Amino acid sequence: MLVNLWFYLAALLGLSATALGAYGAHGLAARGLSASLVTAFNTGVQYQFYHALALLLVVLAWRFRPVRSLHVAAAFFALGTLLFCGSIYALVLFGTKGIGWLTPLGGVCFMVGWLSVLLAGRTWLRS
Repeated sequence: MLVNLWFYLAALLGLSATALGAYGAHGLAARGLSASLVTAFNTGVQYQFYHALALLLVVLAWRFRPVRSLHVAAAFFALGTLLFCGSIYALVLFGTKGIGWLTPLGGVCFMVGWLSVLLAGRTWLRS
């Protein structure tokens, strides 16, 4: 069932955000990165945590009352995390240039996810 996938993905995103946050706090300093790159990395970790928790809440809400827009929210939270956070991690860790356009696209995915939660709320609040 798709909702089970979202649950496991939320847990995996939370786990990896914890590991990346620890690396950001302890390992990035040893690489001699600029303060702005460390800040960018930490922003990626922060947004990953937020949306891992949001994804988990969407799964729990789905279990309570299935609404299709919650699946849409889950998909966009997952895609946003991949694009937004992933592009930041790639830039900081590997110096990957030319994919900076993925970061704002990931941000738009996050917003579509939150809009989908809003639409789910309309259905929830009607009953």
